[in-house]
Amino acid sequence: MKILNSKLPLKRCSAEALQRDGAVYGSTLQHFNASMSRYAFTLIELILVLALLVIITSLAAPAMSNFIRGQALDSEARRLLALIHAGQSRAVSEGLPMVLWVDEKKGTYGLQAEATGRNGDPKAENLVVDSSLQVAVVNSGSAGTTQFGGLPAIHFLPDGTVDENSPQTLRLTDAKGHTLWLIESRNRNGYEITDTQR
Repeated sequence: MKILNSKLPLKRCSAEALQRDGAVYGSTLQHFNASMSRYAFTLIELILVLALLVIITSLAAPAMSNFIRGQALDSEARRLLALIHAGQSRAVSEGLPMVLWVDEKKGTYGLQAEATGRNGDPKAENLVVDSSLQVAVVNSGSAGTTQFGGLPAIHFLPDGTVDENSPQTLRLTDAKGHTLWLIESRNRNGYEITDTQR
């Protein structure tokens, strides 16, 4: 077996050199630990931050729930208005009278052709009001309310206008009493959303 002789010089370390290097490494380690402790959180600080978050969340929760309820009322009014526009469009495009009926007790409303064939209206729509809301027909037309299946209904004529006996005002109310109204326009060509009754 052949042993290779290394021609690299061996550096002899004195005790002083080892002590000096150890002191440098030791002070570096102490400096690192000290700098890390400056950026760390104590348990008390973390508990205080969590307590502040709980307080802020508890203060913001009621405002957020009111905002969400308001959004439900607004989106339901817009959905009802969109169905009114769809009824007008279908009446004009198909040349047939359309009815948008409202069932206050069940909290439903829908749109369908006034005269349906043997299979009914394939494009009929039935919608359910959000559970936190109520829909109501407030005032009717001049000669009595148009009825469809025993329910008050908005009657759209083939030219897209609203029949004069159709309800003039619909009301949507949430659980806290906030109300939006859908009121017939003066020229009887549609409805608009408002937060006050005229």
